[in-house]
Amino acid sequence: MAGISAHQSDKIVVVLAQLPRWADTFLWIAAGRAPKWLNWKTLWPATRSLPQHSPLAFFLAFVTAQDTGAYRVTRIQLIGGDGGFDYVTADPDSRNLYVARSGPGGHIGVFNLDTLAQVSDIPSTSAHGAAVDSATGHGFATSSPVTMFDAKTFAVLKKIDVQGHPDGYLNDPYNHRFYILSHAEPNITVLDDKDGSILGTINIGGTPEQAATDGHGRIYVDIEDKAAIAGIDANAMKMIGKYDVSSKGGECAGLALDTKNGILFAACREHKNMVILSAADGHIITDLPIGNGCDGAVFNPDTMEAFSSQGDGTLTVIKEHSPSSFSVEQTVPTPARAKTLTLDTKTGHIFSITAEYGPVPAAPAQPVSGTPPSNVPAWMRGPRPPMIPSSFQNPGD
Repeated sequence: MAGISAHQSDKIVVVLAQLPRWADTFLWIAAGRAPKWLNWKTLWPATRSLPQHSPLAFFLAFVTAQDTGAYRVTRIQLIGGDGGFDYVTADPDSRNLYVARSGPGGHIGVFNLDTLAQVSDIPSTSAHGAAVDSATGHGFATSSPVTMFDAKTFAVLKKIDVQGHPDGYLNDPYNHRFYILSHAEPNITVLDDKDGSILGTINIGGTPEQAATDGHGRIYVDIEDKAAIAGIDANAMKMIGKYDVSSKGGECAGLALDTKNGILFAACREHKNMVILSAADGHIITDLPIGNGCDGAVFNPDTMEAFSSQGDGTLTVIKEHSPSSFSVEQTVPTPARAKTLTLDTKTGHIFSITAEYGPVPAAPAQPVSGTPPSNVPAWMRGPRPPMIPSSFQNPGD
């Protein structure tokens, strides 16, 4: 996981891993504060002798590409462990960070949002992600069945059988409901944060990827396979309309909302762009380029910036100058495959997760049934490279 922060006079890159003592030198170099005696030109070639997949080599591969913009990766923490990964979620109120791992040994790692020290673990929970409702003190993970847990003790409270295939999620503090997104019908299952009871289901006619709430009873969900955004009445638990964005973008996998000005930011894979539209009537204001393989978006109302994370090793920062004026403010180099993200609203830091991967295995002689279409980013098409053991990373700060 990589942590990205902004507007600091000194930005120091920190790698928390079992590295040799001389690695401290590289930390100073990355910060632009190398000792005067150090000759970078003569030292750099020596790094080429590092093992290809060592944590330090992985770190140097992208940190030397950092630009001088307001945002940059400031910390990488290797947390290791087994299992796939999808979403990462910050709980700014309790200062926790949830990292879900999937597979036979699935579990949810809970980390301190400020130090990145692991504070707990929820075992036997293969999930895509998890989120917490601060008011009720309950958390939910999109496992199958869904896991409900205590947000203070992290004890599992109950397992909830739902239909579909739990994937994405949204916790809405407006009425304290947890929304489970599924590519299979029912597309959305609504749970009561208080007791985990199933309140209802919603079908939106396609595969949901990310949802955003305005905090006043309206929820928006991007429909990845329909180039559309669904509008949902949170009280009635019904879809009340769709916004078509196909004229500008498709395969939208990230969605963020400026609630003050009613602006939606849809991060789309097909044309590698951010489609910006009105939440009130769906008219498209503009679109801007982003990286390849987006899988998440967030909006920071304090800085009036939208962020999109991409698997190609970029994070795009879009500035909202006014409700009708937007620009790409910065493209931040990140580790490859850091495609999902979360915002710590109290510090303005962005967190993402990734891992190192080995060589890509040979392609099968015959096409595999169900192969993704050609416009899916190459790194998302099979065969996929194997994850290097204990390389999972939790960057932050």
